[in-house]
Amino acid sequence: MALAVTSSTSIAFSSSNSRTEQGVQFSSSNFQPSDRSFLSPASLNFSRKRSSAAKALNAEPKRNDSIVPSAATTFAPDVVDKAAEVEDIEKLAQGLEKASPLEIMDKALEKYGNDIAIAFSGAEDVALIEYAHLTGRPYRVFSLDTGRLNPETYKFFDTVEKHYGIRIEYMFPDAVEVQALVRTKGLFSFYEDGHQECCRVRKVRPLRRALKGLRAWITGQRKDQSPGTRSEVPVVQVDPVFEGLDGGSGSLVKWNPVANVAGNDIWNFLRTMEVPVNSLHAQGYISIGCEPCTRSVLPGQHEREGRWWWEDAKSKECGLHKGNLKEENVNGSGDGGETLVASDIFESQNIVNLSRPGIENLLKMESRVDGWLVVLYAPWCPFCQAMEASYVELADKLAAGETGVKVGKFRADGDEKAFAQQELQLGSFPTILFFPKHSSRPIKYPSEKRDVESLMAFINALR
Repeated sequence: MALAVTSSTSIAFSSSNSRTEQGVQFSSSNFQPSDRSFLSPASLNFSRKRSSAAKALNAEPKRNDSIVPSAATTFAPDVVDKAAEVEDIEKLAQGLEKASPLEIMDKALEKYGNDIAIAFSGAEDVALIEYAHLTGRPYRVFSLDTGRLNPETYKFFDTVEKHYGIRIEYMFPDAVEVQALVRTKGLFSFYEDGHQECCRVRKVRPLRRALKGLRAWITGQRKDQSPGTRSEVPVVQVDPVFEGLDGGSGSLVKWNPVANVAGNDIWNFLRTMEVPVNSLHAQGYISIGCEPCTRSVLPGQHEREGRWWWEDAKSKECGLHKGNLKEENVNGSGDGGETLVASDIFESQNIVNLSRPGIENLLKMESRVDGWLVVLYAPWCPFCQAMEASYVELADKLAAGETGVKVGKFRADGDEKAFAQQELQLGSFPTILFFPKHSSRPIKYPSEKRDVESLMAFINALR
């Protein structure tokens, strides 16, 4: 079955038994789909918005011709070769490691046809849809509607559909499961006992259903999004958590075309291509999820710190990308689990590395020669890493100005976490304390603004 894409974006299918190769030509001057056998649109036309032949994401694993009509993006022919199922994905990842997002996207769509779809969250991952659009190939897009998204995100979904002439395939949580959760624990239980249970009901299980109808999916994960969990994300991998159409381990492939792209480069791309974006970004939101669990970030904060801000940094995955997490017990859990090795941070000659006896002595002193600013940190924490530059700069300024304030750090994860929680007011990483000269009780920095000016204002107000 040959696929012809006309300039008016209608799609025509030939009844001929001959098959046209669906390659993509790259040139130094431009990028465009290769020539394909064009038929008269009168043969059979389908709108890009909807195809009654496209397979629904939650279709049963058994393939048949009588499927429920899907609100899929565009129909992509089944081009999956059985030999591709046993291909060495790691070798494929190595070959694409230095490829552009456009090349990776084109390879993914060419390889899996209608058995692959883009996971769209309503944030800057709209870049994935733009890349797919640029390949000239048919593509599918799905999204998880948890029922708790921001109004701006719902409006953005509508904008994206109209901009690209597509229909997003929405997946919803099971109504009975949501009802049981809310009736048992209330609407905001995640603030008290963690977000994992709610995410499992509203996001993970709907995603699992969606992926059971696919052989591959495309995500917007980047290595720089969350250094603690996403720093080793490859451009393509066998999904370590979810199963695909054929069932069993290794039955689903996960593509991450922008894994090696920096966040600012994604935004440069979106601006250059005049791609519509979620209006929440203009309000300081970078990583966008459900409304109760997402907020804008402040200067000096990592982009993922706007998600589940009441929890430790190691919990900043909702379960959709659980395979990024190392072992369940990483350094900082305080339960004797496996230690996650990470290089130390806040390295400066003007920052004193305090040991347990050192911080205990600071606590015992009722009168000190100097005031002390101390950060309680974990080197693997991406939010501690994000404030490293401003904290080092602050230490250098205080040392040069002879202010009578010394700057220190205390690693408060692992075996020290219980002590820090009990004696040092540790809630989550990083926690910043100021020990005044003439007060035995340290004062906890209340703000999440961790830029140099804000921290200096805090010190000046107390010294």
